[in-house]
Amino acid sequence: MASPSLKSPAGRRLVLDVANSSGLEDWAPDLQKTKVYERILLDLILGELPAGARLDEQSLAAHYDTGLAGVRDALGRLALEGLVIRRARSGTTVAPLDLVELRQGYEARVLIEPHCAQLAAKNASKAEAQAMYDVFADGEEAARTCDLPALVAMDLRFHAAVARASGNLALARILIPLQHKAARFWVFSFNGASEQELLDEIEEHRQVARIIASGDAEGSRRAMLRILDVQPEADARP
Repeated sequence: MASPSLKSPAGRRLVLDVANSSGLEDWAPDLQKTKVYERILLDLILGELPAGARLDEQSLAAHYDTGLAGVRDALGRLALEGLVIRRARSGTTVAPLDLVELRQGYEARVLIEPHCAQLAAKNASKAEAQAMYDVFADGEEAARTCDLPALVAMDLRFHAAVARASGNLALARILIPLQHKAARFWVFSFNGASEQELLDEIEEHRQVARIIASGDAEGSRRAMLRILDVQPEADARP
C-alpha cells in the first residue's frame, strides 16, 4: 500500500503536549500547572535541573513566574513518574541517573513501543498520522543550529503521538514516563553529533509516521524497533 503524502507545515510552535499524550483530562494544555510541568520536565531532561539538585518550591515559582500551587502540582506529577523524589521534611530533589533503571526501562520500551506503533497503524486517524509527521516541521532548522531543547521537544512529542494513536490508553500511560526517563540519557548522544546525523535521525522518525499512515502494522513495528536500535527479526536473517 502506498504511503499518503505527508507535508510539513512551517512555523508550528513546539510544545510537549503532555495532556493529550498522557490521556489525563485534568491536565489540559491551557492549564497553568500543565505549562509549569512541561517547563520543569524539559529542564530536568536537559540537565538544567541536575540529578540530586534540591528543588525549592518558592524558587521554582519565581523562576517559572507562576504560583506555588502550580509548582506543587507539577512536582507531584513528576514524582509519580519517578523524575523527582519527594520526602517529608527533607523536600524534593531531582532523581539520580540510574543506569539499572535505564536498562530496565529500555527493555520495557522495546516490548511496548513497537506494539504501540503496530496498533497506531491500525487505529490512527489521518489527522493523528499527520500530527506525528508535523512534529518535525522545524527539524531541519533545529538540526542545523543544534537546537537541543527543540530537538528534545520534537522527540517527546513524536513518541507521545505514537502512543496516543495506538488507541490503548493503558499502554500510553506506561510508555510516556519511560520515554521521559530515557530522554535524560538520550540528550548525551547529542555531544559531537553532526548535522547530517541529526537529519538522519529526524528522517527515521518521519519514516515511521509515513508507514503508520499507510496502515502497514508490521512495517510500523519494525520501523519503531529500528528507532530503538533493535534489528527486526526479519532483517537479522542471513
